[in-house]
Amino acid sequence: MTLTDHPTVTRDRWIADRKALLAREKELTQLRDRIAAERRALPWVRLEKDYVFDTADGPRSLSELFQGRRQLLVQHFMFGPGWEQGCKSCSYMADHLDGMALHLAHRDIALLVVSRAPLSELLRFRERMGWQFPWASSQGSDFNRDFHVSFEPEDRQDGEVYYNFHMTAFPQTEAPGISVFYKDDAGAVFHTYSTFGRGVEVMMGTYSLVDLTPKGRDEDGLSYTMEWVRHHDRYEDMPPAPASCCGADKA
Repeated sequence: MTLTDHPTVTRDRWIADRKALLAREKELTQLRDRIAAERRALPWVRLEKDYVFDTADGPRSLSELFQGRRQLLVQHFMFGPGWEQGCKSCSYMADHLDGMALHLAHRDIALLVVSRAPLSELLRFRERMGWQFPWASSQGSDFNRDFHVSFEPEDRQDGEVYYNFHMTAFPQTEAPGISVFYKDDAGAVFHTYSTFGRGVEVMMGTYSLVDLTPKGRDEDGLSYTMEWVRHHDRYEDMPPAPASCCGADKA
């Protein structure tokens, strides 16, 4: 089925088909709610390492980055040492953060973006992109490797690394992800959840709207490589699409 050869029907037939699809959408909504409950019920892991990050306010531990809240949502942003700029797909994710930050704060959730590049490079890129969210450098700590979003040569076995909870042939030294942490009254920090691969689409609200349209993502033949995405200040010229910076295991 294509846009140029798409069926056209009467309004009554459209309503009938739409109601059938609505039933399926309700099934998906109910399944999503059940999975969300299962996610909240997952056991936690208490962090034993005292990770320290380089921030605009100086060195800070993970516990100090909760911004007075109990919950912390971290975007693992692909930006390695020496990179010219951050990953375009991670930038697409990050474009959604500033608008959500205030609302999340009122649900006791702080936002933090973490990358392995030096802080000066992160802040320079953040200024270029016009973002306001806090961005911390994990360079010099084990944070990225412990959460399996940065890979050293010794992490590869037969060309594969441990990513998205299994061994896979991920092509880059940095990978995208989202991790969630909770801090109790005693100051102990717990890792409660992480998602990788296509799981990071929860941060891409634009996709939810694109999925409502006839053309959709135009990615069916691209294995969801996001080749159409550009840094938001680079759409005008639209150079030939490069390979996705995070296109590996997309499931």
